[in-house]
Amino acid sequence: MQAIYTIELAGHLDRRWASALGGLRVSHQIGPEQRPITVLRGPLADQAALYGLLNQLRDLGATLISLRAEGPG
Repeated sequence: MQAIYTIELAGHLDRRWASALGGLRVSHQIGPEQRPITVLRGPLADQAALYGLLNQLRDLGATLISLRAEGPG
């Protein structure tokens, strides 16, 4: 069963990356330190999909702030 993941990244990642990042919803917010953050949210099929996504984000040079899973997993 899929889990819903919320991934927070430092800075603003362009929304056009959503389709390349597993179709997760991309939103922009201001973080607690008044700095811009990108929030990716949505289901991923399994842990392999999660690690694949994290590898893509690493390759983009994105800075991971947090990762949360909800539901099965």
